[in-house]
Amino acid sequence: MSDASTKREWSLESLNKAYQQGYMAGLTGQPYTRQPYAAEIPAAAWEAGWLDGHEQFRLQQKRA
Repeated sequence: MSDASTKREWSLESLNKAYQQGYMAGLTGQPYTRQPYAAEIPAAAWEAGWLDGHEQFRLQQKRA
C-alpha cells in the first residue's frame, strides 16, 4: 500500500542539478559530509557528482 503523501518523483532536471551541485562541491574540495539531500535518489545523484568532482580535484592537486 503506498501513501501518496510520501511518494516522491524526481525529474531529470532536478537530478542533474543535484549531480552538478555535488560535482562542484567535490571539485572545490568540500567534504562529502556536506551532502544536503535527505531523499535517497537526489542524494545518490549528488554523491555521483561529488565523486567525479573530487577525482578531478585530486588530479589537480597532484599536478600542483
